[in-house]
Amino acid sequence: MLNQKLRISLALAAGALGMPVLLAGCNIGPRYQPPAPPAITAPNYKESTINFHNAEGWKVASPQAAMIRGNWWEIFHEPELNALEEQLNINNQTIKVSFQNYMEARALIAEARAQYWPTITTSPGYNRAQTSGNQNVSSAATTGRAYSLWDIPVDVSWSPDFWDKIRNEVRTEQYSAQVSAADLEVEKLTEQASLAEYYFEIRGQDMLRQILNQTVAADQQALDADQGAYEAGTGDYISVIQARATLQNAQSTAINVGLLRAQYEHAIAMLLGRVATDFTIPAKPMIYTAPPIPTGVPSELLERRPDIAAAERTLAAANATIGIGYGAFFPQATISLSGGTESALFKHIADWNSRVWSVGPSISQVIFNGWLYRAQLHQYVAIYNADLATYRQTVLTAFQQVEDALAATRIYSQQIIKQKQAVASDRQSLKLEMARYETGVDPYIDVTLAQTALLNDQETLNALQVDEMVSAVELVQALGGGWNRAELPTPRQVAAKTAKADYVLQH
Repeated sequence: MLNQKLRISLALAAGALGMPVLLAGCNIGPRYQPPAPPAITAPNYKESTINFHNAEGWKVASPQAAMIRGNWWEIFHEPELNALEEQLNINNQTIKVSFQNYMEARALIAEARAQYWPTITTSPGYNRAQTSGNQNVSSAATTGRAYSLWDIPVDVSWSPDFWDKIRNEVRTEQYSAQVSAADLEVEKLTEQASLAEYYFEIRGQDMLRQILNQTVAADQQALDADQGAYEAGTGDYISVIQARATLQNAQSTAINVGLLRAQYEHAIAMLLGRVATDFTIPAKPMIYTAPPIPTGVPSELLERRPDIAAAERTLAAANATIGIGYGAFFPQATISLSGGTESALFKHIADWNSRVWSVGPSISQVIFNGWLYRAQLHQYVAIYNADLATYRQTVLTAFQQVEDALAATRIYSQQIIKQKQAVASDRQSLKLEMARYETGVDPYIDVTLAQTALLNDQETLNALQVDEMVSAVELVQALGGGWNRAELPTPRQVAAKTAKADYVLQH
């Protein structure tokens, strides 16, 4: 227990700092105001098919349709894709990196909050020394003697946060942790969308291989027929050569399909955190049609995009940093307390007469540092202004991406309708040309040209169907997937104590 003199000293120290305490109620620095969103007057997206009632092809869901929530990929009704997405959410290494970045950001909050508390240190020691025999000739009885000193000191130092410098540092870390949480959601959405796109690309490659295999089989039959006619004397050899060249070209194209499919498969393995050597997706030719996707109204987009939330929280953190800059102009008060025991003999170290202590406040103020604090404040303001521009650019980019994806999905679907008609016409043309060749009206080169036209249009149709599905995935991604701003943790939540298991060293 401190004696009466120590209590009086602490009272005097508190009195000396009483005036700053009265001023501590106001926050030093600008009050944060969320940026005003851009003026959005349109009731619907420009490229939404709501504005194209008479257009053929894909259309968005009705305005009354519920918005996508949670597992957005389930809108495509593909069980295999659903299973792969679940694996990705657990095993994707890039998502794990973003999660650990988020945990690091939360730890930084605790580091900043630690400044609220006093620092208590101790450094027990033992010292054995001898004084010089010639140090003081007038007191020879006390010179040239060896002595011991046991010391158990306790030092306490505390800097009250009178000017909200620490509080603004905590706010900065809290907002930065929210940014990290939003970045984690951005990374999840990016990886999930990549997986969906690669999956539909693989199914497109499977369908293309089926088309090419059917073409190879038909070309083989044509070659066999021409070879038989030539050997029977009813056909010419040039037709055999042309049929063989057509077959070989189709075979070469069919072989090349395996390259892209393998690369997409390897990319999916990486997304799932699996070794590509041990991962295979069975072939399954499929033709997909983009489902109606609920887009909501444009004004809702700001609440659905995690990157917009991250940009806004970055702005809040920059504003709190400006408060730190303002706080640097004010003096810093420190209350120091030292106490402990000292004794020449260890057995007396705990005696009351062995106590030592000192206490006293101090105030430090920079008088001149070459206008460093002013330059730093200007730096923080410039960072805030840049972050504000970044936020607005992020919002503009979000609307651009939604409109791009809407236009792509709608236009691809309309192009698919016409391309299907072109394929049907090619089949009819090939059938008529084959009849003309068999009756001797046209040479075989005309049949080859008709076959090539059909194959090219089939490949184009397949590519368009894949592009439509990819653009549909991009549309969902541009809309923010199934995320909502309400899912972003609050400053209080990111500052809450985390479980020890979250910081276990992994192997």
